[in-house]
Amino acid sequence: MDRQLLGRRDELQRDPYPHYERARRTEGLTFVAELDAWLVARDADVREVLRRPQEFSSANALIPDVMPAPAALAVLGGGFGGRPVVVTADGARHQQLRAPIVRGLSPARVAAVLPYAAERAAALVDGFVKDGRVELMSAYAGKLPGEVIGRVVGLDPADVPAVVHGGNRAEELLFRPVPEEEQIAAAEDAVAMQVVLERYVRERHAEPRDDLCTELVRSVVGDGDGELTLEHRHEIVAHLQNLLLAGHLTTTALIGTTVLHLLRHPRQWELLCAEPERIPAAVEEAARYDSALQGFRRVTTGPVTLAGTELPPGASLFLAFGGANRDPDRHPHPDDFDITRTPERHLAFGLGVHGCPGSQLAREQLRLTLEELTRRLPGLRPADDHPVTMRPTLIHRSPQALNLTW
Repeated sequence: MDRQLLGRRDELQRDPYPHYERARRTEGLTFVAELDAWLVARDADVREVLRRPQEFSSANALIPDVMPAPAALAVLGGGFGGRPVVVTADGARHQQLRAPIVRGLSPARVAAVLPYAAERAAALVDGFVKDGRVELMSAYAGKLPGEVIGRVVGLDPADVPAVVHGGNRAEELLFRPVPEEEQIAAAEDAVAMQVVLERYVRERHAEPRDDLCTELVRSVVGDGDGELTLEHRHEIVAHLQNLLLAGHLTTTALIGTTVLHLLRHPRQWELLCAEPERIPAAVEEAARYDSALQGFRRVTTGPVTLAGTELPPGASLFLAFGGANRDPDRHPHPDDFDITRTPERHLAFGLGVHGCPGSQLAREQLRLTLEELTRRLPGLRPADDHPVTMRPTLIHRSPQALNLTW
């Protein structure tokens, strides 16, 4: 990708909403060179694609924005994983991969982890509440989701920081252009995370526990004394890595964007502090208004027509959940952030067979966060000396930093 196109892509990713609006107004679909894909930004069209997985495959859902250098790929080749995961699978294979994750994130499992999540949320706020200011992404939003999903998976808290760091570095490697030397360092950090996860796979195979890691091991190896092969270990680490990255990066981003928009609308923040029973509605409005996962790619499996546009086999599409969530045909006055609106069904967590199985866990962590902050820091506001810049990515959209004061 040439430098000029790269600059335009960064601009699009920092603020994609004008692009979505133009695409919705244009008849048919719009091909966007910066995404190298047809942009699907209307609510009805996104839902149609999600309901037709046989014709719109998920095989390209996680294609990197940037292909790492050969030296970085060589480092990754020495790690574990690299196998298809639930996000990139279709049909029966997708259902097979999804089943243990759904069991591991069942309502009962989510309910069981909430006391721990509440305890950790309070402890993290304790760490800065007396300081008068905080950079929320590093002090809170980047910590709580990793600790919570780590607990569900069955990780020792001492291993969570390395796993979170490895996940952040893997995202950076695949979705941001960085110098080759930095790519190699990021790949080494990602492999270090994979080595930690592979150790858990071996341990849970030898001594099963009541956790999600054990569920994944059983789903691949089976019950009993089945042999844990090298291929099994690669496959399970791939699942764990995908699950952990989705579990902490998406929720971290959602916490950051939610707090940002509430504080940019001080009357709504004040209303939420005065009437905390509105927090569940605020969670839904924040997820709709500025979705953490802006979209996923799909690829056509044959010739197909969508929104009047004829697409050949192998056509790449970008399903803009964020665009659908600002569609005025579904959401009246969609560009208004309004926690008092009657929630409509949005697409922030996907739909159908690829709906996010961890959506309830994400919602609960955001609920706990807003309960803590509104109760303990009602005077919270953005720090005037630190303008907010959004990260240039459509995978986990969030502020690069969120400096707050009170």
